[in-house]
Amino acid sequence: MSALPLEGVRVLDLSRIIAGPNCTMQLADMGAEVIKVEVPGSGDDSRRMKPPEVGGEGHFYLAFNRNKKSIAIDIKTDAGRDLVLKMAASSDVFVENFRPGVAKRLGVDYETLRELNPRLVYCSVSAYGQEGMMSERPGLDPVFQAEMGLMSLCGEINGSPMRHPLSIIDLFTSLYASTAVCAAVVDQKTTGTGRHIDVSLMGGAISVLGNAAQYYFTSGEAPPRMGNGFPTVVPVGAFAGSDGGLFYLACGTQRLYENLVVKALERPDLNEDPYATMVDRVNRRDEFMGLLAEIFKAQPRDHWVETLRNAGVPCGPVRSLEEALNAPEVIEAGLVQTLDHPTAGGLRTLRSPIGLPGGPVRQDLPPPLLGEHTDEILNNVLGLNDSEVADLRSDKVVA
Repeated sequence: MSALPLEGVRVLDLSRIIAGPNCTMQLADMGAEVIKVEVPGSGDDSRRMKPPEVGGEGHFYLAFNRNKKSIAIDIKTDAGRDLVLKMAASSDVFVENFRPGVAKRLGVDYETLRELNPRLVYCSVSAYGQEGMMSERPGLDPVFQAEMGLMSLCGEINGSPMRHPLSIIDLFTSLYASTAVCAAVVDQKTTGTGRHIDVSLMGGAISVLGNAAQYYFTSGEAPPRMGNGFPTVVPVGAFAGSDGGLFYLACGTQRLYENLVVKALERPDLNEDPYATMVDRVNRRDEFMGLLAEIFKAQPRDHWVETLRNAGVPCGPVRSLEEALNAPEVIEAGLVQTLDHPTAGGLRTLRSPIGLPGGPVRQDLPPPLLGEHTDEILNNVLGLNDSEVADLRSDKVVA
């Protein structure tokens, strides 16, 4: 391959925080030109989510905006809106995550832009969708974790419901959005027409319930809260070695279980009654997990990790975040990189996990400073001369 999959696709990005920006970052990672439109002076709200920060930039913003260009435009002015409309006319994709109705008030709604550019793929990411009884209501990731049942599944067996510390609803929804955009771009290339994509955090939250939802549909009951375990599989969980170090193992199939007890532990008796089948082990969960815990007290954590892995058992040490990000296999895979940032210097950050063997090796660009590419975009995309750009800046339309 001589080009990345989305090379030549221009994305106009009016989103902020996580769900929209992570969607457009996936598109940028795959070669799209992403122009991030921000408010002069303040920019994406995530720029102010500090501490920690480096080079004046907040960590939240740095996490979701690599490989983009930033232009600062006051879209509430007539001149600023005209600039956005002109860019939309030459773009392939438009992404926004305003509350429903805001894009229309700003004059950048789908109907308006479709008249300018019938090819445009327009993606709206909102809390509850563009229509419906909840569409006007604001929503944030942890609220959806609570409201859509995810918290009820998390936490210790006899503890209280607990949210996931990461913004998993934002992240999952962003991936649904980027998938939908890619599909629509394929259709755009074939038909020459665009479409409006409506993605909601509510939909993302419900969809990731996956097998938990099916458990309920099948049994009429919610799966029990299991802490570090799993309701239908035993053994799954964290165990301590003789040194107190924790490791986690998961035997999701009978073959993996046999690898554990026959190959690794040399206890073929545990592959017989009363623990022979998964159902047997689930029914005797506490008894069996306690038996394993006693066995694992005999040797330190790293001994068990090596022994179990050699026997083909899925397991690994329970690492801190620092340990995980510096793990040799993570570094070897290139999942962590250092980018040359204009104010932060050597910026250590993540890299896309999407491998494209045979494609060009792309050097990622750091998240842009606010308005870093304003002049470049006005000159090269809209064809304005330096005098016209200076007038826009003097009138505070751009920064």
